[in-house]
Amino acid sequence: MYFNIEEELKKLPGQPGVYLMHDDKDEIIYVGKAISLKNRVRQYFQTSRNRSSKIEQMVSRIKRFEYIVTDSEMEALILECNLIKEHQPRYNTMLKDDKAYPFIRLTVKEEYPRVMIARDMKKDGSKYYGPFTNAGAVKDTIELLTKIYKLRTCRKSLPKDMGKGRPCLNYHMHQCDAPCMGYISKEEYHEKFKKAQEFLNGNYKEVMEMLQNKMYSASENMEYEEAAQYRDLLNSVKSISQRQKITGSEFVDRDIMAYSVDGYDAVVQVFFIRQGKMLGREHFHLTTALQNGGGELLSSFIKQYYAGTPYIPQELLVPQEIEDAEVIEQWLTMKRGQKVSIKTPKKGEKEKLVELAKKNATMVLVQDREKIKREELRTTGAMKEISELMGLGYIKRVEAFDISNTNGFESVGSMIVYEDGRPRRNCYRKFKIKWVKGADDYSSMEEVLIRRFEHGLNEIKELKEKNLDENIGKFTEFPDLIMMDGGKGQVNVALRVLEKYNLDIPVCGMVKDDHHRTRGLYYNNEEIPISTNSEGFRLITRIQDEAHRFAIEFHRSLRSKAQVHSILDDIEGIGKTRRKSLMKEFKSLENIKNASVDELKKIPAMNETVAQKVYDFFH
Repeated sequence: MYFNIEEELKKLPGQPGVYLMHDDKDEIIYVGKAISLKNRVRQYFQTSRNRSSKIEQMVSRIKRFEYIVTDSEMEALILECNLIKEHQPRYNTMLKDDKAYPFIRLTVKEEYPRVMIARDMKKDGSKYYGPFTNAGAVKDTIELLTKIYKLRTCRKSLPKDMGKGRPCLNYHMHQCDAPCMGYISKEEYHEKFKKAQEFLNGNYKEVMEMLQNKMYSASENMEYEEAAQYRDLLNSVKSISQRQKITGSEFVDRDIMAYSVDGYDAVVQVFFIRQGKMLGREHFHLTTALQNGGGELLSSFIKQYYAGTPYIPQELLVPQEIEDAEVIEQWLTMKRGQKVSIKTPKKGEKEKLVELAKKNATMVLVQDREKIKREELRTTGAMKEISELMGLGYIKRVEAFDISNTNGFESVGSMIVYEDGRPRRNCYRKFKIKWVKGADDYSSMEEVLIRRFEHGLNEIKELKEKNLDENIGKFTEFPDLIMMDGGKGQVNVALRVLEKYNLDIPVCGMVKDDHHRTRGLYYNNEEIPISTNSEGFRLITRIQDEAHRFAIEFHRSLRSKAQVHSILDDIEGIGKTRRKSLMKEFKSLENIKNASVDELKKIPAMNETVAQKVYDFFH
């Protein structure tokens, strides 16, 4: 569809909203928000503005734009966050890490409360501690508290379920006082629970001394394995309880962040301060596609990070002013349910903490620079190498297919997905072959591809009819390249299916040599050699191996359910003994298919009647 940018710029409203830039493939390459869409979007197309080479590159790729008007800048911010997370545009500053930090949850509203791990914070009346950066230490600490104070871990609703059934194994192991059976009074149980809560509030001394004494005692008795267990528990408690730095007399929950940039790579370091104590720190890698300034980088990070984390502190300390700080504060306040402030300290202890975060970010970036470059070469760099080798444009999504079976039994197909050179495992799909009988890899592959694209096209049709986003289906996202595990035959199967549905998607085959090692790509009726020392070659090999692994694992799971089975078991009169005799004599299913009745009845344990049934089955 023709899109006149100059004409469309004149139609832009002077209202807040979100704009989306599309390239010639209609891929969303940038998402932004604006107080005034008219002013903000026009700026991209004004030649007089001083812009970086990356912004110039992005603008040159824009073939059309669209926009969504909102009632306020805060609504625009929320929508921008959601769209960036959904589409991951290549020119937006993107948070690479997707980390979730656990909490310790105390179900204080229950009559017999519990201590448990939680991945998010809910308004359920429970008391939450955290988030903590060391999930292993959190699990160890919860296990320790429940064992020391003999707290229940079951999900029984007490006192309603009290006396029903029998006490669990924890009671018999002396790790629970069985409140479910009424073996401990409510008051006594609460006293023990209170001690566990005091530990989490900072009274670690009693527990740590007890663990230390047990560790020394076990060591003296030469029970070294037990001593090591107490040592590990002691370390876990220290990890939870350590006070690396005090922010002063203010017992405020705050996150302190700073960044370091090197070209298009950046690291943001965050210190987590809870109740005046530093509970941990973490760093996050970002790609700064447009070489954004520090304020824009921090703004992008804050929006992406706090859109995904359940806990929001009272304060964020940052090294410099953020342009849209006010609207971000409103958004965070809405998410937290209490006032949230973004501050830029200029002096004192807070400024020193921000500076410390900055030093840590720089150190991490220096240490990880080579690692990041290597990772880019083996992922996006390898994808670019493959696309150039085949003479294609930008390839983001690759789908690879493979077939697995044993003697024609339980044939299965696998579809794996790589995006930007990395596996996207939540998009992997399994297919149990339904229409094809026996070991026919070409027909099985055709079935898999037909089902894959029919699913996708039907989902797109249904979503359009319901006016829903076309990207929310399981099969709606189509690849930029299809890779087949094989050469000309498998490629032709795929091309035949694509032609049937009028789909224009490049297809190549991953060709192997006589030693079953990848040697090149089959594309456009010719084999393209590729250097075995290149990152593109290594990526092709990883994709091929992954497709094979995924198919084999699915097939194994079906085999294990059916145990030892073959297509021969479906023939009347063929049991375990006759099947073994047939396979021992003919070596393969293909030879059995081609055997005459006379040849079949010569096999030990066979007779003419059963031999005829075998012959008839295959003919």
